[in-house]
Amino acid sequence: MSTATQATEPSDPGRREANEAALLAAAASLLDEGAAFTALRVEEIAQRAGLGRTNFYFYFKDKRELLTALAEEAAAALYEQADRWWRGEASTPAELGESVEAVVRLWMRHGRVLGAVVQTAGVDPEVRTVWRGIAGRFVEATRERIDRERQAGRTAAEPSAETAFALVWMTERACYQHVQDGGHDTSALVAALTGVWQRSVYGALPA
Repeated sequence: MSTATQATEPSDPGRREANEAALLAAAASLLDEGAAFTALRVEEIAQRAGLGRTNFYFYFKDKRELLTALAEEAAAALYEQADRWWRGEASTPAELGESVEAVVRLWMRHGRVLGAVVQTAGVDPEVRTVWRGIAGRFVEATRERIDRERQAGRTAAEPSAETAFALVWMTERACYQHVQDGGHDTSALVAALTGVWQRSVYGALPA
């Protein structure tokens, strides 16, 4: 009898959670090592996770679903960093800069995974919908913060929705391209993006 036939889903919730996390970590490590997502095989991912091929399908219906789970996982970490400015009570350009730097450096840490998401989103409508939804949450939170800053008299940036849209997608594309090109100075990218965000939000204060 084959291993695939014998495979059964663990009944212990803790074990199921651990196996799912292992599959996500396995895929992320393979991507970090330079594997192309399109060339990754389910068998490779499962083997790296210490599981059989059939076990993979207990947790993800296909590689696309695994990739979107990785995207959500990375986005949650990015959101946590950005939230320092979004939720701040008495925000300043320096605090905005700290959040931008944290987000960019975290993007670099997850760069291969997020790069795979961006590339796949270009050809896969389902992944594109997920990725646009993730970016949309960043755009909306940024818009809300800009509106609060304007109400407090700390910015004249408007229209807030379009400003937020441009800033978020500019950052996404710059970080993606930085990872793809390689060999560039991340600190210089941080400084450039921080400056654009700070000038866009706080560069023209009301008199």
